Amino acid sequence: MLIDIIAGARPNFMKIAPIINEIKDKESQGHNIHYRLIHTGQHYDRNMSGSFFEELGIPEPDINLEAGGGTQAEQTAAIMVRYEKILIDTRPDLVLVVGDVTSTMACSITAKKLNNIKVAHVEGGIRSGDWTMPEEINRLVTDAITDYFFTTSEIANKNLRNAGVASERIFFVGNTMIDTLLKHTPRFKQPEIWDQLKLKEKEYLVMTLHRPANVDQEQQLVELLETIINSSNGLPLIFPVHPRTAKILHNVGIGAANLHAIDPLGYLEFNYLVKNAKAVITDSGGITEETTVMGIPCMTLRDSTERPETCTIGTNELLGTNPGSIPPAFEKLFSGKWKKGDIPELWDGCTAERIINSIMTVFSVS
Repeated sequence: MLIDIIAGARPNFMKIAPIINEIKDKESQGHNIHYRLIHTGQHYDRNMSGSFFEELGIPEPDINLEAGGGTQAEQTAAIMVRYEKILIDTRPDLVLVVGDVTSTMACSITAKKLNNIKVAHVEGGIRSGDWTMPEEINRLVTDAITDYFFTTSEIANKNLRNAGVASERIFFVGNTMIDTLLKHTPRFKQPEIWDQLKLKEKEYLVMTLHRPANVDQEQQLVELLETIINSSNGLPLIFPVHPRTAKILHNVGIGAANLHAIDPLGYLEFNYLVKNAKAVITDSGGITEETTVMGIPCMTLRDSTERPETCTIGTNELLGTNPGSIPPAFEKLFSGKWKKGDIPELWDGCTAERIINSIMTVFSVS
């Protein structure tokens, strides 16, 4: 059996690493299951993608489509055209896509339209309900044509059942991002900024912002940053700046003694900062999952989330995009009243094993 594993953007790499390792284990045991790693090239900045292959022990891609940047439509088209040529040359038994980036949708469409190749979606069924987010469109389109769904929560299962997906196509397996997190926690390493700023455990904050609603409008970004700075009790605020945000941040020229904008960090360095932070302020979905497992207070500057279990079970709180919601959250944090949280079901580090075992059963792999 040949599985095409699709990766194209930073979040994908964290999700595919344990799946590749599990397939390798099965191969070494003599099972007839193999993979082909397809890197679409959706993200091409070294810090945003390349370093993940080294840090997470992911082998070099078998094929790099080198789709690069461009608009949503340009990226989607480039990925589809280039992946179609690969499929025409060698047809896999299954195309496995992860998450909700453009590569996920584009490769799913290409596989289904070319001789109806089977598609499996890792992290299927999650929904934010916000159609202004490109990721939500990617999820909806991908799940509309997916054959097998590997889900992270009962909420995702319910979303799929409500959409008419038969239960036998839904596999509740857990979260592969957490497989990666738990495996590599002992390898987290201090970034240079730790010694440069003489940071101390639980005496600094980490922030990431990249979503259009927060960073595309300069006035909104200024108001958010000023409110966070003014609410931070003077704690160092470490801000690894997404390439999307860097230009805008430069234009607004905002600065404060405790605001430290730095280049994007690798996986091991970034999560070292998160694990030892007082709290995290973010608009990323994946980070809310990691903070939940690490027990770190998390404030999400979004009006909706596709990962509600991080709020109902974990340490995350959805603040919205109104800067006025930020000061009360910091008051709760600094008064010691932030919720402790718990870890969602099956977020235990064994998700990839469950995925591959399920695939082998469905495809009768010996």
